[in-house]
Amino acid sequence: MSTLLVTGFEPFGGASVNPSAEVVRRFTNNGKPPDAVTAILPVDAVQTPRMITDLLLDHQPDLCLMLGQADGYAALTVERVAINLCDFRIPDNAGAQRVDEPIVEDGPAAYFSTAPVRDVVRAIRAAGVPVDLSLSAGAYLCNMVYYTALHVCATHCLPTRCLFIHLPSLPSQASADRAPRPTMALETMYAGVWAALRAGLGG
Repeated sequence: MSTLLVTGFEPFGGASVNPSAEVVRRFTNNGKPPDAVTAILPVDAVQTPRMITDLLLDHQPDLCLMLGQADGYAALTVERVAINLCDFRIPDNAGAQRVDEPIVEDGPAAYFSTAPVRDVVRAIRAAGVPVDLSLSAGAYLCNMVYYTALHVCATHCLPTRCLFIHLPSLPSQASADRAPRPTMALETMYAGVWAALRAGLGG
């Protein structure tokens, strides 16, 4: 039986909700498999790498699926690459704003996802959910947790497949916007994440 680790992030940037956390909660409340571990990570450049490291070493899952929010995206976005760079456009929730700093001193410049990203994209699309394949996870906390997870698995020889998916905003987040932005219903995101989990495990 496969072991899963699914993570999301707490709200950040003044928002009151983060769709990645809501998907993780929906996954938990809908009767997750007994071999699945879920976690909502802080938007904190010190605490988040520690938490994902501990989760990976403690559980050594077959698949680690990390979720985050990307305002302006209209589809679930599967990220191919994590780069060894912090270049925060806004401070994290602890008030730190790292600019042009490595995540891991002397670490590789980048890691590719160890999950079958094109299979994941096809599975999400087959589930009727809009999806894109993106090159890089950016340079904020989403990229930091992705790079850290891949680095931990590489340096500790863990067999874990690591995958990061950015999610659009929820409709409730855009309701007060003066200019419209793309949104997606929570149920649609959830269906896409389930498809990604199955494909990420090779099933």
